[in-house]
Amino acid sequence: MARTDERPVTEHVTATPAPARAGGGIRGREGIAGWIFIAPMVVIIGLFLVIPIGMALWVSFTNWQGNTNPFAVGQGTDVVGLKNYTDLFARDGLTRDNFMQSIGNTFYYVLLVVPLQTVLALGLALLVNNTMLKGRSFFRTAFYFPSVTSSIAIATVFLFLFSNTGAVNAFLGFFGIDGPQWFSDSRGLLHLAFNAVGVDNPGWAQGEILGRSLWDWLSGPSVAMFVIIFLVIWTTSGTFMLMFIAALQDLPVEIDEAAALDGTSRWQKLRHVTLPMIRPALFLVITLGLIGTWQVFDQIYVMGKGAPAGTTLSPAFLSYQQSFGNFKYGSGAAMAFVVFLIIVVLTRIQRYVLTDKDERKPLFRRGGRS
Repeated sequence: MARTDERPVTEHVTATPAPARAGGGIRGREGIAGWIFIAPMVVIIGLFLVIPIGMALWVSFTNWQGNTNPFAVGQGTDVVGLKNYTDLFARDGLTRDNFMQSIGNTFYYVLLVVPLQTVLALGLALLVNNTMLKGRSFFRTAFYFPSVTSSIAIATVFLFLFSNTGAVNAFLGFFGIDGPQWFSDSRGLLHLAFNAVGVDNPGWAQGEILGRSLWDWLSGPSVAMFVIIFLVIWTTSGTFMLMFIAALQDLPVEIDEAAALDGTSRWQKLRHVTLPMIRPALFLVITLGLIGTWQVFDQIYVMGKGAPAGTTLSPAFLSYQQSFGNFKYGSGAAMAFVVFLIIVVLTRIQRYVLTDKDERKPLFRRGGRS
């Protein structure tokens, strides 16, 4: 009887996966659910933020005066192109003079407020985050309290405190110091410093830049603006303090222990350990500070409306005044978008500065991929 060898036959079958349906599966349903959840907010942001910004951009290219439909070209509204923008920089007149003065005022305002409020907020955060400090909750509440108080109410209180017969001048008079007329003194602090050393409007400062002499650009914040600067630093540092506290409490405990074992001083620990690790919070605080200072309005409106002599004018208040006071909505919108571009550029620069050298990208790309 013949023997038959039966060998098992192995078949290699390659399973072809079924084509995935777009939007199918669990992840697809999660995406749909996510869009459903955020749809109300997307609609609200679109209606009350994106669309108004687009309308304002359109108005900045027109001579709309507010009494007609801004989109009805030829029926009370004419397209003037870049005229509203060129009037701010290249055309002699009151519009350019006021706008450049507001830019100069805000430059010194930002230059003083942003660094001082950042340093003060960080210092307060380091103080109340110290475990050796008793009553930390009380101090956190006390330092944060001015930030939740109405800015209008605080500005009104400061009007009384810094009036000619207010508490501040009375306190200075106790030491034999004759206090200034705070809200009526338009002299710049840098001018006062120059005058103290015998320099008063020298010949080298007579050249004009954008319609203002160099001497005017070097005036510095006025005495009245100094009061607003002091008020804003006091009222905003509490909010930024909380941001720094959150960043400090998120630091690993092992870092502090390693720094203590290495024998680092407090300053070395702050400079080489703490600050690099809270850099994201630092970037956030400075960015919010830049945005808030370039958009200052409340305090300017309450504490003089640009007086004295326009030394407390800000672009935000001037845009409001140009639009709702002079009914030149195109010019007012153009001012707002110029300030927007300034904020974007300054934010990009400070992000570049706060980024590690080995991770920095070109400050302003010309295009293409890096």
